[in-house]
Order: sequence, then C-alpha cells, then structure tokens
Amino acid sequence: MGKYLIVESKLAIDGGSPVRTNPWPTRALIGEEEKAAAVKVFDEAISSGNAFGYNGPNEQQYEKDFADFMGGGFADGVNSGTNALYCALGGLRIDVLSEIIVPPITDAGGVMPVPMLNCVPVFADAAPRSFNTSAEQIEPVITPRTKAIVVAHIGGEPVDMDPVMRLAEKFGLYVVEDCAQSHGALYKGRKVGTIGDAGVFSTMNGKLHCTGGQGGVVYTRNEELYWQMRRFADRGKNFNVDISQNVMAGINCNLNELSAAIGCVQIKKLPVIVEKRMKLGESIKRGFTQCKAVSMGWHTPESQCVYWFVRCRINSEMIKVSKQKFCEALTREGLDIVESYRHIQCFAPWFKDKKVFGNSGFPWDCSDYKGDKNPDFKMTNVIEAVNEHFILLINESYEQQEVDDITAAIKKVENAYLK
Repeated sequence: MGKYLIVESKLAIDGGSPVRTNPWPTRALIGEEEKAAAVKVFDEAISSGNAFGYNGPNEQQYEKDFADFMGGGFADGVNSGTNALYCALGGLRIDVLSEIIVPPITDAGGVMPVPMLNCVPVFADAAPRSFNTSAEQIEPVITPRTKAIVVAHIGGEPVDMDPVMRLAEKFGLYVVEDCAQSHGALYKGRKVGTIGDAGVFSTMNGKLHCTGGQGGVVYTRNEELYWQMRRFADRGKNFNVDISQNVMAGINCNLNELSAAIGCVQIKKLPVIVEKRMKLGESIKRGFTQCKAVSMGWHTPESQCVYWFVRCRINSEMIKVSKQKFCEALTREGLDIVESYRHIQCFAPWFKDKKVFGNSGFPWDCSDYKGDKNPDFKMTNVIEAVNEHFILLINESYEQQEVDDITAAIKKVENAYLK
C-alpha cells in the first residue's frame, strides 16, 4: 500500500484543487482477440453462405469453458441475465401462485421473472450492515406457499450461504444464486453459484466478463436440472429425452454463435479480472485504515469479494455534514461514486402498482392466491444500509496510483468534515 498523496487541505467543492484531475482508467474489456473471434464467425458465415445461428460449436465451447471455470457442472448460455434467472426458475417447474423469496436489493431483472412465471415474489430484508439478505431475514417470510429462495451476491459480496442452505433443507426449498455481479467470488473457498441448486450470471457489456452487448448463463451441478432449464430456455425442445416433439412450454432465450465466440475469449480473461479486482479491493480496504469516519462495508466472514464495486460506510455521527454533502465533496475531488444504491424493488412502481399482466393485478389479485394481496415490506435493515453507505466505482485497470488518489481524496474530505 503506497502512502496517500500530500494535497492542499482546501476542498475542491470550496474552490481548492481536486485530488484527481486525470481521467480514471477504462476497463478496455474488449480487445483485438474478441474482434478476431467475431470476424472469424462472419468469415465462416460468408464462406458457407449460411448465417450463423445458435447451439453451434462456439456456444458449446463457451458453455464448456464456463463450466470448467466453475470447477465442473453444466452451463447453458442464454441471451440475458434476466432470462438466466427466468430459465433457472422455469426449469424448477414450480407451480403457479407459489411464493419465491427474492433479495432486498437487486436489479429489476432479478425479481421480474418471478411474476412472469405466475409466482409471487416475497422480499426478505437485508442482513444488518449489508445489502445482501441472510437466513435470519429469510426465515420469517417463509410460508407454506414458499417453494424457492433467490439470493443475490450484490457488488461481488457473497451471501452467508451455509445458513441459507440449512434453512432451505429444513423447509424443502430450492435455492437459486444470482451471481450477476459476482463472477468468481468465493464463499469458504467455493465459487458463488456452485452452492445452491442453480446459479445465474449476467454477461452483458457491463459485467465482469461479457458475451457482447447482452447475455447470460444458467449454471448447475445437477444434470437433470440442467436439462430441464435448457429445455425451458429453448421452447421446451426435446433435449436428452426420447420424445419427438417439444415436451414443455417455454420461450426462446438462446444465446448465439457470435456472442458465444466473444464469450470464449472473455472467459479466458476472467480469472485475471477476478484476481485484479480482489487485490484492488483489498488494497483500498487497507487504505481505509487511515480513515476515521469512512470504512469498508462489512463482508461475510470467510468470503472473498470480487469488488464489482466498493461499498463504503460513513459514520454520520462523526461528521458535521450530511452524507449527500460528503459524497458531493468526494465527487468534486474527482472520485467516481454513487451516493445511494437504492435498488429496492419492493418500492418500485412496477411492484407497488402490480404492473405485470395489464391491469389484472395478477398474480397477487388472483382469487386462488391465499397470501397477502397488498404486501407492505418494511425493509428496515436495507434502508439503513443504503443510508449509511455510498458506492465507489472501480475497475480492474486501476493501479496503485488510483488507490492512492482514492485514499487521499477520502482522507481529505473526512479531515474537513470531522466533528
């Protein structure tokens, strides 16, 4: 860990010079290797006279490489992270109007597949000090109607999975891990996505590795479940069964050969990306030891975060300005931050107004659903966590200079605003 820079004490927000004036390094995620792989797909299509499709050699290779990265198992490439969750839940063959417990904080695509499958999402609060849920928060919302639990490893931080799995076993529930932001994160030495019944991944352009603009992967170590999910992802096709026609209803969620060719290159880069982010996050964490009011957010013990972003806690009792003012000052010093990560889907208009199937209010307002038709989730812990934390955006191209600038800027603003 290098020493943070000596900078003038006058804040940039008050007319002083900012700590960071140079642009932050870009990820440079896509390179010549991906371009060459894409060109090869086009060249082969032009040479053969046939447009490239899906379920071909590139997709098969990408799925094999992804499963190898996970340490074995089965992977199916799909066209988005949202559809990865949709296909995982669809493959479980859960009856309509069942309840599925969902995370307190997640992208809308981490919840919307539940009502689209005619099931009812039930939100579990976060564990104290975290954006992630826990077994302690999940158990109170389990009912006789509950059939599955979706946990999201937000920001690359693993959920405390062992208690969740014991709870699932106790109540006979499936567990699906949403790993959209956590490719390669570790919980007690195990990769997230390998612990539950299935893991789902986003491979859109903004994730740890990508298959182009959009994409996703459904992963499991259960071969029968793999075939069920794969059938669901391709209109119920008769994969691995001795039946001549489609065997179940589903929609077309397939990946394609061009995206898979990009993915084949990207998956080889993923271990290095994960290693760099882990080291970078830990270096920033060490820098926070120089601070008093700002610290790294709490992580699950015996876990290794992949630091999709850095969750930073502000002790508001130690500063004389609001969190908003503090974050504004950090931004003016040149840091790339998000003041509030308030992706709490149970407060979103689509959920509160039941805007899923027209104006029917389905599935909540269905006469056959015996649960709460107008649920009101308090989400005390997650609101507190959102209010206490800000998000520091980083990427794997950062070096020690970037760590030093981050530390210097935070220390500078903290010194100005400490009580």
